[in-house]
This record gives sequence, C-alpha cells and structure tokens, in this order.
Amino acid sequence: MKGPILVVLAAGMGSRYGGLKQMDRIGKDGEVLLDYSVYDALRSGFEKVVFIIRHDIEKDFRELVLDRMGSRVRWDLAFQDLDTLIPPNLSAKARLAGRTKPWGTTHAMLCAAGKIDAPFTVLNADDFYGREAFEVMGKYLCGSDSRDAAIVPYNLEKTLSPQGTVTRGVCEIQGDYLVSVDELTAIEKRGSRIFNGNADGSQTELAADTPVSMNFWGFPETILPHFQTYFDDFLKTFAADMAGHIKSESYLPMAADWFIKNNIIKIKSLKADSDWFGVTYKEDREAASRRIETLTAQGVYPRPLWG
Repeated sequence: MKGPILVVLAAGMGSRYGGLKQMDRIGKDGEVLLDYSVYDALRSGFEKVVFIIRHDIEKDFRELVLDRMGSRVRWDLAFQDLDTLIPPNLSAKARLAGRTKPWGTTHAMLCAAGKIDAPFTVLNADDFYGREAFEVMGKYLCGSDSRDAAIVPYNLEKTLSPQGTVTRGVCEIQGDYLVSVDELTAIEKRGSRIFNGNADGSQTELAADTPVSMNFWGFPETILPHFQTYFDDFLKTFAADMAGHIKSESYLPMAADWFIKNNIIKIKSLKADSDWFGVTYKEDREAASRRIETLTAQGVYPRPLWG
C-alpha cells in the first residue's frame, strides 16, 4: 500500500487575520506554521504533500515555502479559486451577486482530489497540531483497519484565542467513534466560562474539555466521490437561495457529520497527547512564535528546520 498523503489547506483569505497567515513567518529562519506540519508528517510515514493554494498567491508560495523545502519534500500543487469545479452559469451568477471567496474546505479538498491516490490526512495550513497527532494518524492510515476515517480532536479550551471569537466543530464522541459534529462559528471565553453566540442572539455555554475538530482528518481515498455528492448538494442549496447563502461555505466537519448520519463511513477518534496552537488573529502570531522557539530549544525541531 502507498504511504499516506498530507493535504494542506492553504488557500484561505485570512479575513480575521488581516493577511495571508499561511505564509506569515513564525520560525527564526523564516519558517511558516505549515512547515512544521509537513516536517512532522514526513517523520510519521507520510510520503507526499499536496498544497491547495490560490493562483494569485502561487509565486509568493513558491518563494516563501517551497523553495526552502527544496528536494526534501515530495510535493504537488492544487488550486482553489472561486470558479474551480463550479458550473460556469452558477459561478457567473455568484459573482454578479457579490461572492468573492471560494466555497469552503470541502471545496478545497475536492480541488485536490485528482492528486490523491492513497489514504490521506487533510489539515489547515495555519494550525500547529503537534508531532504526536501525526504519529497516531500516520500509524492509523497505514494500518489494516484504515477503511474507516479518523479524527484527532482537541480540548476546546486549549484552542481558543484571547483576541476574539473562533469557529470550531464541536464533537460528540461515544466510545472510540465520532457520532456528530456541530460547526459553531462564534465561540469565545469570557472570564472562566466559554460561550457560543448563536444566530438568534442566544448564548450556549460549552465545557472547557469539549472535544472539537481542528480539521485534522484522515480518510481512505474511496471517500472522495461521497465528498463530491455532499458538495453538489451544497451547491444546489446555494443556487436555490443565492441571496440567503451568498457567504455560505461547505466545511469539512459538516461533510463528516453528513457521512456519519448517512452511514457512509465510521470516523474513529484517535487519542494524541498533542498541543494545538494557531494564528486566527494577527495578535496570535507572537505567542505562536514563542511556542515554536521553545519546541526548537527543547530539541523537538532542528534549526533551521530544513537545514
């Protein structure tokens, strides 16, 4: 069996961050956060990396990320733009209605589907997941029972930003398996308590140890046609009520929840003693840089990373 593939979601617009956070230098030698994910994946048995980017950032991405990795990484590029894989008539109508952003993380992953021919892990470029998470996922995807999917969840409290609200896929786990994911888009900590602001103005309190998805998923390649079915249904909903869904996106946790409810695949919850951190807001960058500096000083990563 081929070694697993790492699929990196790096086409985001960074609206809350105020720039291209997937290419913001975090390490002392110019490394960005996705460098550390790629490094951890390679030492956990992954054989190839597919970066999903936009055409308008390709030049910068090659210079700031790929040139530094050089021949140490077997990589490929896939592109996610507003019109990619979208029927031309729907794309034109969406543009006229004012849509400017691509269609979410499910759309992004489908943009890379033609380059995926082995079990794969899909994750965010602007998140740090930790070496242990890659080790358990790599072992799982290389194992004989990897016909199921998998997720590495994280405790909610450890994934919040002091700068403002965040979006998280709140997970319900029974035994070793995920049974539902609820994508909440306005979670924040107030004092010692955590709340989500609901669309109707109400507030839902969440426990600090609530397991959440940080988009660290593992799938067999046979799942790809089902992702396409889910995304096609999303586009039909958009076309039927364009004004009401002009900014709607198709998220991976929502697709995963749909798979579970329709008995398409089981999703195993993998345990990893791994810390998460990321850069949702510009102000998160300094803390992320300090964390990387500490891990490097502890010998978890070499300096420079690709030296």
